[in-house]
Amino acid sequence: MTAPSAGTIDLLDPEIFARNDFWSTLAWLRTHDPVHRHPESDGPGFWAVTRHRDIVDVYAHQEVFSSRYGMRLGSNAQAVAAVSQRMLIVSDPPNHTQIKKVLQKAFGPTELPAIEDLVRRVVHEIVDEAVERGEVEFIDVAKQVPNHVVCALMDIPRSDWEWIGDVTTEAFEGDGDETRSGAHGEIFLYFTELLAERRGGTANDVVSQIARDPRPDGRLLSDEEVVFNCNGVLAGANETTRYSTAGGVLAFADHADQWAQLRRADIAGVPAAVEEVLRWTTPGVHALRTVMKPASVGGVEVAPGDRVTLWNVSANRDEAVFDEPQRFLADRSPNRHITFGHGRHVCLGARLARIELAAFFEELLHRVRKVELTGTPRYNASNFTWGLRSLPVRLLPA
Repeated sequence: MTAPSAGTIDLLDPEIFARNDFWSTLAWLRTHDPVHRHPESDGPGFWAVTRHRDIVDVYAHQEVFSSRYGMRLGSNAQAVAAVSQRMLIVSDPPNHTQIKKVLQKAFGPTELPAIEDLVRRVVHEIVDEAVERGEVEFIDVAKQVPNHVVCALMDIPRSDWEWIGDVTTEAFEGDGDETRSGAHGEIFLYFTELLAERRGGTANDVVSQIARDPRPDGRLLSDEEVVFNCNGVLAGANETTRYSTAGGVLAFADHADQWAQLRRADIAGVPAAVEEVLRWTTPGVHALRTVMKPASVGGVEVAPGDRVTLWNVSANRDEAVFDEPQRFLADRSPNRHITFGHGRHVCLGARLARIELAAFFEELLHRVRKVELTGTPRYNASNFTWGLRSLPVRLLPA
């Protein structure tokens, strides 16, 4: 790609993401225009914030930069309004705080031993099958881990797991508003029926717990709030972990020295490797905020009603924060990535994603000597949730 300039930058072009060809654009913005006014052909434009310190600052000030009006570019305003202040990712305090307290209980410390045990059983089975096959489309392997785990935690019937994974991807990555809205509708209907069976019960699955546990103010979540947030849990669990798992495998395939280093370090090296995989892949490319009162971002004045986009994927390659950010270093420390966001809006599923990735790479380093590419990796065409959509590989057993 030729060196970009302010006049040629287009972060709305899906093809630069499909080609994995947006890194130099973000690097130019960080250096020359870190709070960039980005035009839109069919809208008023938005601010693109690309430096780590500025993004962290925006995340930290929820009273100024709101999530309730949507958290991604291209959102359907009517769809956002229907779930605003009732779905965690499009809510502000105090609603955000009240909802998050309920959801956190289902993934809290008392639940961790059972969750870790489930994750390890699921991962062992999936990796075992993949290594036995040898040559695999790794995306088909990677997507099973979070899908099987979250479906099991929700006690969704086994026969529905594959459908759940497919429709969740369609809801967030389908072509066009109509396709995505239809997929969301299918998920909402599914959980409405599931909730009708679980409401008032004593089971310990995630759906039952969310329906049963009161908010700090004593009120139970409404049926709609339970359904909306089950949808959010599904999306967070499936998309991020799938892309980070696959992207991590590709990174180790491309950097054989780092795989050899991790195998020498064994389990002790996995936590740092997981954090570097998360930094390197950053599936959540951008997050959107709406300005509620006059403010300054990186020395640039923004006005109420302005939309500000936070490019996490750029922050995680910020030269001011990371030494040699363009290198994949499995033992990187410190690693101040913001793959899960920052502050109160840190992703609810961050802990679960780390457990899944740690279990996966522990299993892989004991079972696989080398990963070889057998075809060309391909990426999806999204500037919101981004990652590999095809990764054909050969797994050589240890």
